[in-house]
Amino acid sequence: MFVKAASPIVNWSSCFALKSGYKHHSSGVSVRCVGTAADSFVLDSSVVNGVSSNERVGSLNDVEKREVIDSNVGIDDKSRWKEEKLEPLWDDGYGTQSVKDYLDLAKEIIKPDGGPPRWFCPVAADGYDSPLPGSPILLFLPGMDGLGLGLILHQKSLRKVFEVRCLHIPVYDRTPFIELVAFVEETLRFEHALFPSRPIYIVGDSFGGCLALAVAARNPAIDLIVILSNPATSFDRTQLKPILPVLEVMPDTLTGTIPYLLSFVMGDPIKMASVNVESSTIPNLDKLSDNLVSLLPRLSGLSDIIPKATLVWKLELLKSAAAYANSRLHAVKAEVLLLASGKDNMLPSRDEAQRLSRNLQNCQVCYFKDNGHTLLLEDGINLLTIIKGTSKYRRTRKHDFVKDYLPPSMSEYRSGLQGNGWFQFATSPVMLSTLEDGRIVRGLSGVPNDGPVLLVGYHMLMGLELAPLVLEFLREKNVIVRGMAHPALFSFNSNNNGLQEFSYFDLMKVFGALPVTPSNLFKLFSSKSFALLYPGGAREALHRKGEEYKLFWPDQPEFVRMAAKFGVTIVPFGAIGEDDIAELVLDYDDVMRIPVLNDYLRKTNEKGIKLRTEMQGEVANQDFYFPGLLPKVPGRLYYLFGKPIRTQGREYILKDRENAKELYVQIKYEVEKSMAYLIKKREDDPYRGVVNRVVNQPFSTPVHQIPTFQP
Repeated sequence: MFVKAASPIVNWSSCFALKSGYKHHSSGVSVRCVGTAADSFVLDSSVVNGVSSNERVGSLNDVEKREVIDSNVGIDDKSRWKEEKLEPLWDDGYGTQSVKDYLDLAKEIIKPDGGPPRWFCPVAADGYDSPLPGSPILLFLPGMDGLGLGLILHQKSLRKVFEVRCLHIPVYDRTPFIELVAFVEETLRFEHALFPSRPIYIVGDSFGGCLALAVAARNPAIDLIVILSNPATSFDRTQLKPILPVLEVMPDTLTGTIPYLLSFVMGDPIKMASVNVESSTIPNLDKLSDNLVSLLPRLSGLSDIIPKATLVWKLELLKSAAAYANSRLHAVKAEVLLLASGKDNMLPSRDEAQRLSRNLQNCQVCYFKDNGHTLLLEDGINLLTIIKGTSKYRRTRKHDFVKDYLPPSMSEYRSGLQGNGWFQFATSPVMLSTLEDGRIVRGLSGVPNDGPVLLVGYHMLMGLELAPLVLEFLREKNVIVRGMAHPALFSFNSNNNGLQEFSYFDLMKVFGALPVTPSNLFKLFSSKSFALLYPGGAREALHRKGEEYKLFWPDQPEFVRMAAKFGVTIVPFGAIGEDDIAELVLDYDDVMRIPVLNDYLRKTNEKGIKLRTEMQGEVANQDFYFPGLLPKVPGRLYYLFGKPIRTQGREYILKDRENAKELYVQIKYEVEKSMAYLIKKREDDPYRGVVNRVVNQPFSTPVHQIPTFQP
């Protein structure tokens, strides 16, 4: 499939390489350039399908097919490229590249070669970047720069799960907008013909957003997921409008000032410089300062990326692109994810997001209030994380929460730790588990290492126990716990302004949360996953005053017989500590006594997704509301995972409803017994209170190593 390396042809940075193949050659072959230890990219000097390597050399080349058959590649070489499966905490490379790399690579990529717009593929220098089997294609359409390097921060992670193609429009190219639309459309239809059952992703940045919408409007029958980053559809309302005529008539002697003007208008230099600064509660100011010092001199290169003549052309191109796209919004049938910045100094992206969300048929907005126009080049924005958190990643026509799930990467795990850092520190969770001989030990060694495993437990107030549990399983066992959650958490709802920030609920999806349905539970068991189930559901998580640590489980053994069918190991567990963190002062009964607010809640819940509608009493569908909480000086969270209950070999016994109900009652008893044990034993913990932990333990002590009571 790949061409053997022999002689160097291009000398690029190690973060970038090309798959190439001129479109106008009859062979239509894709060639993958492979990096050497010296970061040189090499190509077989012999003729491939009648086209010599010299004919293929250029700054960038078009990609038409993804396969090259080389009889010189042996079996061992082929096995090297074997498709891999993403494991939890995989390295997504986020933070290893920055805007400095973008500007450095731009110096090479802008060298004129006289060629037309074309596609290129960013690949790893070592070549180990084959995407997962069945991965969809992702077409990146650049902004006003036209380089196609806008995914440089994200390409290492994206190429693991997408076939990535980036559009490059040479600096001196003057292709009209409608011809660019036709060019992208041709590629789109070609890829759709190859794999008609797969979706096609189009990521459009600024100007590329107009191009993406235009292509989507002309191809309503193709399954598209369009991701727009501050689309330039609002160009007629740009904040730069008063100075655009000045830019067009500016003398050549002053054009050197344009790059610095554009850099501060288009993005936030601080956020750009923060990309590869290690995330922590206290920022690394020295590293940030060094990044800024090295970044600012490189900005002069923007005058070569967008020289004056090109700038004038691009402004006219933007006008025609915005007009074309806006006139065809009604025809866009694609699934659209719109990323909008709150501090865009070039375009009114916040207002435009509201307008587009009203005019597009299937549009979800993800709002970033502190970012600038060049959203994809700024710190804190991981495009793959956003795609996963908004449930937009799929390989077929319909998203599957199990088959399409991508495990969290190491950078996402670190981000999760950082986001929950103060909560982790304040509560210092204690994890205990039960061995086969009944002994209780610190840590999770009593929980099986291999699935299928079903964790069944008590749902604390507002799910306070969730994040520490999921993060600890990842840290200690490298296992993803797939939490079964209420389906209402997976239906996006914008606020009154039509904007929705990337939230804690989106992060839950990244870490494995999925809707609680029989089919999803079936798929999890089939794939030997670790599932987390709360039979008490929302009724436990939104309990009333005085109901802490009380189970509200239905009478029917809803999950036992399905677990037995797959030989699932059931691990009952108890979790306590909510009463040491907050006091419930306003519960559901109190809220429903408040005029106006009670009517609002009734109407809101009437429109929501209902569960257990066939049940009556306490376990029936629970209305959603936000309880009133009074924070306390934090105590500590405690977890006890009981002795594993194995159903393997008991399938026929547990088919009987009475036998299944008996096991169900046993599981419930084990959960209650675990909580009773923890409530009693925490009285012996000298570090139960946060004050004692701060006074007696160094800040550098990991929370899982802070001492507790003896089990």
